[in-house]
This record gives sequence, C-alpha cells and structure tokens, in this order.
Amino acid sequence: MAATLPDLKAFLLSTPFFGGLSEPSLDLLVAMLVERRFDVGATVVVEGESGRSMFIVHSGELAVSKRGDSEHAIRIAGLGPGDFFGEMTLIEMQNRSASVVAESPIVLYELTAGKLYTFYKADIHAYVMVIQNINRELCRRLRRADNCIAELQMLRASQ
Repeated sequence: MAATLPDLKAFLLSTPFFGGLSEPSLDLLVAMLVERRFDVGATVVVEGESGRSMFIVHSGELAVSKRGDSEHAIRIAGLGPGDFFGEMTLIEMQNRSASVVAESPIVLYELTAGKLYTFYKADIHAYVMVIQNINRELCRRLRRADNCIAELQMLRASQ
C-alpha cells in the first residue's frame, strides 16, 4: 500500500536528501516522484548502464555491489529506509557506478534528471538546497571510503 501524502512527506523530510525544504518546495518535489516496487532479488540498477534517475529508499533493504577483477560482485554497502542512491548519475552524467539489488521487498521513490531540471526551473533556491544535501551525503560517503582505504593499508602494512 502506498504511503499517505502526509506520512510520505514526514518520511522524506527525515532523510538527508530532503532536509530543510519548505512545505511548498517539498510539495513540488513530492509531486515529481514516482513510486517503484521491487521483489526480493530484483536488480534495480546495473553497474555500467546509463542512468538518468536517483532513488530514495522508503522501505526494505538493498545491497550495493561492484564488479571485481574476476567480474565477481563485491558487496560494498547496504541501504535501508531513508538512504538514497543513483544521485551520482544526476551530477556527473556518467554510467552507474555500482549495481543495486533488493534483499527484501522494497519501495523506492524515483526522481529523474528531467524532473530535477523542472524543479530547478521552478524553485532555484530549493534546488540548491537539494544539491547541497546530495553533496553533504557524498562527502560523508567519501570520508567512510577514506577510512576503509586507510584501514586496508594499515592491515596490509601489518602483514
């Protein structure tokens, strides 16, 4: 069952992506989202494919993986309610950097690049806030990746 509009708006405001938006700006952006549902095992996005949308996880769990040297999938992250993914394709307009697979039944909200551009044209101040929110999350992810790299280097050095 789809979330009620007030419940959906409250949920979205609690996520890093939508934080700080005014009620009218949030209403505009919510109207642009498309609900997507996937069953366990469904592939949402595939590493290397072109992508022109991002997703906000409303419910369920997903696995993010990258292909290793032997084309074997290596899990790099898990996602759950409140997380978002696919935003990199909207910023850098490159192919998908990883694959994302549903580990449980999931409900996602999709925002396409075209809709994000429409949002930019309609409410530039809110658009800037959304882009800042995306950038903050990307910085958090980069810091975590830096820490993982440093830990791996320390582990290598101790062997």
